[in-house]
Amino acid sequence: MNQTIPQAFLWRRLHSLAGFWLVIYLIMHLLTNSQAALFLGDDGIGFIRSVNAIHELPYLPLIEIAVLAVPILIHLFWGIKYLRSAEYNSFGNTGHTPYLPEYPRNRAYTWQRITSWLLVAGIIAHVVHMRYIEYPASAFKGTEHSYMVRIAADDGLYTLAERLGVVLYDAAQIEALKKEEIKTTHSLLAEQEQQQERHWLAALQKRPLKKDELIAVANNFGTVELLMLRDTFKMPLMLLLYTLLVLTTCFHAFNGLWTFMISWGVTLSARSQQLMRFASVFMMAAVAFCGLSAIWLTYWINLKQ
Repeated sequence: MNQTIPQAFLWRRLHSLAGFWLVIYLIMHLLTNSQAALFLGDDGIGFIRSVNAIHELPYLPLIEIAVLAVPILIHLFWGIKYLRSAEYNSFGNTGHTPYLPEYPRNRAYTWQRITSWLLVAGIIAHVVHMRYIEYPASAFKGTEHSYMVRIAADDGLYTLAERLGVVLYDAAQIEALKKEEIKTTHSLLAEQEQQQERHWLAALQKRPLKKDELIAVANNFGTVELLMLRDTFKMPLMLLLYTLLVLTTCFHAFNGLWTFMISWGVTLSARSQQLMRFASVFMMAAVAFCGLSAIWLTYWINLKQ
């Protein structure tokens, strides 16, 4: 007799696999970010090299869609579907439904669902902030590819920028460059060079500057990403929001990893599940440490001046 696999089973497995892949990505992402903070005195060179290596991958937009956006959307879509039918039994005792808060796995199940809702909002905000609002602009000037990011001025920024080979422009300097460009529009420069100059100035002006804000210009993507990370984590509100995001993500990821290993038949015995729980807690703590170090140490310890 032919038996078909229920679609609900297949979708749950796809949801689970997407989650497993995102755990791997989370580890790589937070390890990369930690290099901006933990290697004291190297000005974040490890972070810069890692980010540049990723940025220089061929077909990067397609890779981002295939290995990141699609798994996130799959996990998000089916996760919300399961959340809407979830039943909690570790809080909210009504007397009409089971109430068993004394069992750790019941509490973990509840927190897995609570962190899911937090992650929906947190990841959307993170992507909008880092990938769109503050994402570096870029343009060619001659044969050099320049990357530009808007940051707030502080006393230590100028010495750090000098060490990293970054040029800083304030609003007055950008206005002076505009006037200089207008004066030389009808010079003997080649048309292609004039067009590149106009595109470079347009990129420089892409982000309107408030008081005490600057545009940082570097010849590689990793350096301006480092400065953007530093600028983000010197704001107390961002420190708190990203701390919550890292803790929420790490719990959700590694609690989910523990259940993934059971669902896929890797840890079936009580002994193997116990060992996997210890391993998951250890990885949760280690990866959370990497994420929190990037948040709290990048500006305040490693790159403050």
